[in-house]
Amino acid sequence: MRRGVFPIVVTPFHDNGSLDYDSLDRLIDHLLEQGAHGLGLFGNASEGYTLLACERAAMMRRIVARVNGRVPIVASSGHTGTDAAVQMSREAQEMGADALMVLPPYFLRPDAEGLMFYFAAISDAVNIPIMVQDAPLMTQVSMPASLLARMSREIPNVRSAKVEAPPTAPKIGALKAALNGSDFAIFGGLNGQFLIEEFERGAAGVMPSSDITSIYVRIWNHLEAGDKAPAWRLFALALPLIRYELQPGLGVSAAKHNLVARGVIRSARVRHPTSSLDAAAVAELAQLRSRIEAEA
Repeated sequence: MRRGVFPIVVTPFHDNGSLDYDSLDRLIDHLLEQGAHGLGLFGNASEGYTLLACERAAMMRRIVARVNGRVPIVASSGHTGTDAAVQMSREAQEMGADALMVLPPYFLRPDAEGLMFYFAAISDAVNIPIMVQDAPLMTQVSMPASLLARMSREIPNVRSAKVEAPPTAPKIGALKAALNGSDFAIFGGLNGQFLIEEFERGAAGVMPSSDITSIYVRIWNHLEAGDKAPAWRLFALALPLIRYELQPGLGVSAAKHNLVARGVIRSARVRHPTSSLDAAAVAELAQLRSRIEAEA
């Protein structure tokens, strides 16, 4: 995997809830035009938990064809069962994923040895990099830095981690130290709310939502160039929206409304149990969006 901003691609739906492939094409083109260094598919911000297996496959094939190798594609393939995760991971690889983002089992939560078994089983089934998604706020599965470092040493295809365990920056620093210089990519998530601190602790990238990709890319490029002042200025401008989208259950709807307002996708429709913004929230969001557009 490369470095940089890998937005999690939202899944566009028609107003009736069916997949909107034309909007998906426009969204992929938009994200690449905005400078995305890679793309993340079927994560929480994609409403991957609402998609049928046939829908995931159809989207995967369409996105791979649209991207045509221009940036890496990271497909989420975790599952509550090990055998299912193995099959989903193998299928994602066969359809063109460049890497996998894998949640641990979160229904029956295994101990450390069970987690090692789960990720090793997936690694044995594929030959592309695996990103371990460390997201205890969602899964209630704790994976300390020492365990992630052990996975990097003992499981051949575990080559990356997405750290979403607050406080994220200290954990990224601890993991970086535990890796002892090995070639292991650490990414941040949680909509990039601490992306600057994470970068300074050794993060190789960030995986936010897909509605203000150009802002994240500009921040990242400033950081890579050592220009912290403009990075902080842009981050401070985007922070009210980043904060707004971190409200539990509302971030996907907010991102879709922003993309609709910019003419990228046709509808802000989400699938239950994802929550939709009410009229007051849509108005609040428009104010945040207009401030960014006026000052960015």
